[in-house]
Amino acid sequence: MEGEEMQFHAADGALAESGTSKSNEASLQKKHQAMIGRLSNRHQSRTGGSGGNSTRSAEDDNSVSTAASFATKFSESKRSIHSLIANSSSVDPSALRSHLDGISSSIAALEQLVAESSYSLPSYELRSALKSVAELKQAVENQSAELLPKKKFSFRNKSAATATKFPAAVQPKDPGLPKQQPPVLVIRDSPGLRNAKEVTLTKNFRGLGIGEFTVADLDGCEVRLIGCINALFFNRLRNCRVYTGPVIGSVLIEQVENCVFVLASHQIRIHNAIGCDFYLRVRSRPIIEDCSRVRFAPYCLRYEGIEKELKEAGLGDESGNWANVDDFKWLRAVPSPNWSVLEESQRIECFEINESIDGNENTRTD
Repeated sequence: MEGEEMQFHAADGALAESGTSKSNEASLQKKHQAMIGRLSNRHQSRTGGSGGNSTRSAEDDNSVSTAASFATKFSESKRSIHSLIANSSSVDPSALRSHLDGISSSIAALEQLVAESSYSLPSYELRSALKSVAELKQAVENQSAELLPKKKFSFRNKSAATATKFPAAVQPKDPGLPKQQPPVLVIRDSPGLRNAKEVTLTKNFRGLGIGEFTVADLDGCEVRLIGCINALFFNRLRNCRVYTGPVIGSVLIEQVENCVFVLASHQIRIHNAIGCDFYLRVRSRPIIEDCSRVRFAPYCLRYEGIEKELKEAGLGDESGNWANVDDFKWLRAVPSPNWSVLEESQRIECFEINESIDGNENTRTD
């Protein structure tokens, strides 16, 4: 599967080069279609079997389908944008700025597609897509610098200027190309715990069949979540402590400050976190973006039945990835200053949930 993904990206990158011949382009497009076909056939062969497929097989099938769908949309949009950039030199000068603005809008839409798909994409796919978006932005900036007319400098006649003084007209600033804002992770409108202050919130997912769960707009709260769930979303938390059982899919965290998170998941992505500690067990490398003063340590949570649930979720073994953090906004060769490993002397003790939690209600304790 990884080889096919790398083959797809190689073909996609080759198609984007302006010097590629039509015959090579047709050949690469055939390879791309063949790859998508193989993914589809594999998905059909898995889903067409007997009823003995495991939960993990169903999850893998869904991941293959999602990755293939994203790859197709992303590749088509990327080729279209490259074509528009390549044709910029032939656009009428009076329409050039509008043309480049349109390209920037297309790149923004592509960036939003990546953001919305990030929770279900493998780390390699996500890094490759973000790199491609950055390259497209740079290409537009280069075209703008090369093709847009530069302001002409002229000397002003000082005596004429002082002879008659009129109020200076306010010159509008050159808008240039619209600045692209970093994509915001989408927090789902799912069941959850919201809008609370200085209380303890508990939830037991066992037997409820909840796929996604949101924890949002909390201040000074302690959150305890027991049982397995497919996906968790955290948004706008301050001064909170969060303890969760295993997450089969992804955890997305947005806009948190001075919090402690104890999480176990296959994928964890963190955006806009300040001064937070993360105690993780994670299958892939944790991803941070626009974060500062965040620290990481190994998972430390106990409650009755957690070891069995971790094993069933594919998180029974410690991978050590809690210390292998990717900072997507730090592209230099030196380590990112935005995160660090939490020293053992400063780590919290393993937290244990002893109380009985009702799975049908959100229990609040002042």
